[in-house]
Amino acid sequence: MARHIQSLERAAAMLRLLAGGERRLGLTEVAAALGLAKGTAHGILRTLQHEGFVEQDPASGRYQLGAELLRLGNSYLDVHELRARALVWTDDLARSSGESVYLGVLHQQGVLIVHHVFRPDDSRQVLEVGAMHPLHSTALGKVLSAYDPVAQAEAVGVEREAFTARTLTSTEDFDHVLDLTRARGWAGDVEETWEGVASIAAPIHDRRRMPVGAVGITGAVERVCPGGELKPELVAAVRDCARAVSRDLGAGRF
Repeated sequence: MARHIQSLERAAAMLRLLAGGERRLGLTEVAAALGLAKGTAHGILRTLQHEGFVEQDPASGRYQLGAELLRLGNSYLDVHELRARALVWTDDLARSSGESVYLGVLHQQGVLIVHHVFRPDDSRQVLEVGAMHPLHSTALGKVLSAYDPVAQAEAVGVEREAFTARTLTSTEDFDHVLDLTRARGWAGDVEETWEGVASIAAPIHDRRRMPVGAVGITGAVERVCPGGELKPELVAAVRDCARAVSRDLGAGRF
């Protein structure tokens, strides 16, 4: 059996950690999160910084992902047919909805964000391309789990974490959500993953009518879900975007 290289595993874990949140992390936080000595963590961070995979804020000394990592990721994403076909439609969806748009695919036991269009305002936003979102609580994850048997198996086969008081964690509740998603053709997430945040997503199919991804919008609850109900016009806009991308992938009419 081939031996794993511990330093590379630690560097990969560090990159995933930095990709998992909106704020920068300090050396002590990184070391504590990964169970490493501060000297070990600092050495890995300095190496990653030297290669351009990590950047350090000069004022605070905290770390974030670097531009080189994004460049390497985009070299893969630029040839990803799903992302290429979705670019125009997701831009249109962001303009019409006024919210952030995410394009996600199944990866391991989560949703990999392969494209992110910022909300069209002047607010501070963080690019989430390359971030991993959970399958069981996000709208994107529910859609993938409802239409892709592999995604469903991944979501059902692990312990489902309760991120908020609204997160559904039981298998029975999750199965009901998947049935509902398939019946209506879209999924919602109202403060199930992040407090104050609501999402809507719909599936994207390819020429074989196979599910290849999901597209959705995310925004503040008061805008996306006023009065406790997801806005029908936003649901319609997300579904129209998903159908348009599917048609461009050769899926025909849904």
